[in-house]
Amino acid sequence: MSDVVFQEAQQRMSSAVEALRREFGKLRVGKATPSLLDGIVAEAYGSATPINQLATIGTPEPRLLVVQPWDKNLIGPIEKAIRASDLGLNPANDGQVIRVPIPALTEERRKELVKVAKNYAEEGRVSVRNIRRDANDSLKKQRKSGDLTEDEEKRAHDKIQELTDKFVKEIDENLIGKEKEILEI
Repeated sequence: MSDVVFQEAQQRMSSAVEALRREFGKLRVGKATPSLLDGIVAEAYGSATPINQLATIGTPEPRLLVVQPWDKNLIGPIEKAIRASDLGLNPANDGQVIRVPIPALTEERRKELVKVAKNYAEEGRVSVRNIRRDANDSLKKQRKSGDLTEDEEKRAHDKIQELTDKFVKEIDENLIGKEKEILEI
């Protein structure tokens, strides 16, 4: 029974780390990546649609994104959505594609981005710890209902703690990598 709790906790912690990686992918670090535009939605066909579902996004150069809409009528709404995003980007179109130059980051902006990355990492750690708490509560309930012995509960708690430590370490390693990437000139 405790194996089910462990498997569920492991899956949820893994999902929390994946969510953190996606958030890190959205942080602008001075070089162009298609994931930079993830989460930006444009008005298309009467509904808000993510840009990556309306166009192909490429990186022909390290500091340039090229957005090629599948429908040329969407160039305006996509360009408007990119401009309105909080990324500070200034797209330009030539009637066929939208070019999005990625400006170099200032030292001040880099430090701000490191703070944002640290906040994301802390949210990830809190999420992992909450999952640990849920798993431990579940084990306690199983102990009270007689499904687990005291020794089994203790071993399961230790196993959950090891899992928590592993995922917190993974979050910290992701943060170190992202900080290095942000501060790299």
